[in-house]
Order: sequence, then structure tokens, then C-alpha cells
Amino acid sequence: MNERRAAHARGLSDSLGGSVEHDIQHDLEPAQAQRVAKQALQSYSDRFAKYYPEIACRSDTQADVAFTVKGMRLAGGLKIEPDRFRLSLDVPFVLRPFKGRAFGVIEREVQAWVAKAKSGQA
Repeated sequence: MNERRAAHARGLSDSLGGSVEHDIQHDLEPAQAQRVAKQALQSYSDRFAKYYPEIACRSDTQADVAFTVKGMRLAGGLKIEPDRFRLSLDVPFVLRPFKGRAFGVIEREVQAWVAKAKSGQA
């Protein structure tokens, strides 16, 4: 099976899908940003368990993330940069209308943890 068909079979993308990115700005110190990212990902994983989230940390500043929506597996990542959290997600064309909602949920989770970190709660 060629790579395009393999990716399609996994539900990660189709010929009209592809990767989309979303940035969440922050002004945290690196160690604080790492803590916030880990806490937000764990909280997201716990709250949205019905989407079968999988999180794998590749380094202190990068994680791979995957979850299932409407029977399709979506995969992407989170990268911690000095002034932002960069989210990327491979979104099949059929789910593109929902990408804003997905990024909105993730951004709210991250921003809540950023606020907690700034107030000394995280």
C-alpha cells in the first residue's frame, strides 16, 4: 500500500486534508511553560477521555498528541516555544469545519493553566 493510502487508512489525512497550526501566546519562563503544557495535556486527557487521547512526550518541549473524533483518528503535536505553544494537527478535509472548535477547547485549557501558573497555583 502506498504512503498516501496508508495515511488515509489510518484516518490521519486525505488528499484534501493536511496539517493546520495554531499558536497560543504566553509570557512564561521555560520551566513554567513546560509545567503548564504537561498539566494542560493531562487535564485535557482526563476531561475528554471519551475521545481516547494519547499523549507521548518526545522531549521537554515537544509532545505528540492523538485522539479520535467521529470515528477518525487525528494526530498532531505540541511544541513549547519561548513565547508561544504551537499546536499542529493533521485534519482530514471532512473535519476541517470543526478545527476551530477543537483548537478553541485546547486553547481554553492551556490559557486556564497559564493563568494558574501566573497566580502561583500551578
